Amino acid sequence: MSGLLALLDDVAAIAKVAAASVDDVVAAAGKAGAKTAGVIIDDAAVTPKYVQGFAPARELPIIWRIARGSFFNKLVLLLPVAMLLANFAPWLITPLLMIGGSYLCFEGAEKVFHVLFPHGDEHVAADMTVKDPGHLEEQKVKGAIKTDFILSAEIMTIALAAIEAPNVWMQAATLAVVGAGVTIAVYGAVAVIVKMDDVGLYLAKNGKTGLGQSLGRWLVKAMPVLMKILSIVGTAAMLWVGGSIILHGLEVLGFPWLYHHISELASAAGSMVPENWTATVKWIATATMDGIFGLLWGIVLIPVATRIVGPLIAMVSGKKDAA
Repeated sequence: MSGLLALLDDVAAIAKVAAASVDDVVAAAGKAGAKTAGVIIDDAAVTPKYVQGFAPARELPIIWRIARGSFFNKLVLLLPVAMLLANFAPWLITPLLMIGGSYLCFEGAEKVFHVLFPHGDEHVAADMTVKDPGHLEEQKVKGAIKTDFILSAEIMTIALAAIEAPNVWMQAATLAVVGAGVTIAVYGAVAVIVKMDDVGLYLAKNGKTGLGQSLGRWLVKAMPVLMKILSIVGTAAMLWVGGSIILHGLEVLGFPWLYHHISELASAAGSMVPENWTATVKWIATATMDGIFGLLWGIVLIPVATRIVGPLIAMVSGKKDAA
């Protein structure tokens, strides 16, 4: 009997340790996930375009296929690589972050450039030539998963840099929770966004009350505006996060002047307002200056990407139009 009681005590102790470990993983995942907010916003803003032009019945299946690809990207492909980097080549994390940040700056700057100087989109033109809906869906899903891989790599690297775990298993568990949680949040939000106009249309036609029908009509009219806002927010988030990553990376690599100068300017801005607004104004000032830097760096990268990197990728892949 005493042996059984001792065993139960041991089981209870192990259960307490396990519960504490779960709490630690969730807390660390929440902290690390918050660092990826900008990329998550962009991911949620970018993904809905991949279901545009398809029948409403195909929208959720397409989103589910992209979400499965995202889980595979994060948990099967990127998680093991991230753990290898963290434990065998941690010095590579900052340069990789900066490469990803540069990609975000380029993408954001390219979107701004496209608005200021409209030009044709070769990918859209290519889609217009595809007659088979099934083939077009395959193309869209593959393209979305490729884009997700880049954004997922950035999310996992940012999260990895933010994780403070006592051992490799806690680190891996935290990173897995971040990856799964981000994927569920992004594609759950995307599913809601792309179906809202269908919900609005249903309410407008079948609402039992005038209020319900009015709400339906409002949803139908509001969704294009929401998509536009999401696109703007996503672009701003790309520039802000990308610029912040580059500036912080420069500081880590021994070039801290610009990072510290921005911090000093933000602190000066915060000191000009009442104390309860100081932190908010400081954050806004820092994010704004990071975003401006990200835009300028992205503009510098546009000719590099289109004239050098794109042709090199095309030459290696054998695709003439890869740029």
